[in-house]
Amino acid sequence: MKISFLASHGGSSARAIIAAIRSGKLDAEIGVLITNNRDSLILQWCLDNDIEVRHISAKTHRGEENADEAIQTVLRDAKTDLVVCSGYMKKIGPATLRAYPYKILNIHPALLPKFGGKGMYGDHVHQAVLDARETESGATVHYVTDGIDEGPIIKQQVIAVEDNETIESLRGKVQKCEPALYLSALQEILLDR
Repeated sequence: MKISFLASHGGSSARAIIAAIRSGKLDAEIGVLITNNRDSLILQWCLDNDIEVRHISAKTHRGEENADEAIQTVLRDAKTDLVVCSGYMKKIGPATLRAYPYKILNIHPALLPKFGGKGMYGDHVHQAVLDARETESGATVHYVTDGIDEGPIIKQQVIAVEDNETIESLRGKVQKCEPALYLSALQEILLDR
């Protein structure tokens, strides 16, 4: 199975999954990494680590629709079986969703279905969890569908929210659990296939 990636910034989950593939912990092949951000740290990391990388955005391809078509074409040409989003901050377009139904995964920094949807990303999620006085948070790996954070849940990791929790401390705890959770979800998917 060939796994490709979509990332916008540092791509920490993509890096962890690529490391697991290269070390033999995950029985898969590396496809291509697509970033919508030419200044992303993951773009340079891919260049430094011999990972095929492409920069595709509405700016590079004259609009969202053209970028969407380009993304699905690049994924298809790389013979991608599964797509992993790693901090990808754009909505996946309809052409890519049609080409990869229930084959695009995302990780969300909360326990969906709570604290998901439009505007719920990064520290906005952690602030909402704290404002709601939740005693638990965590991360959710789910399939990407047309609705934001509405796809079927694959796997979750629960973490405790302490009384003195801050956005920064909660972010750190959630980010710490994300790579292992993503890897575990992928291992389960590979076993099922």
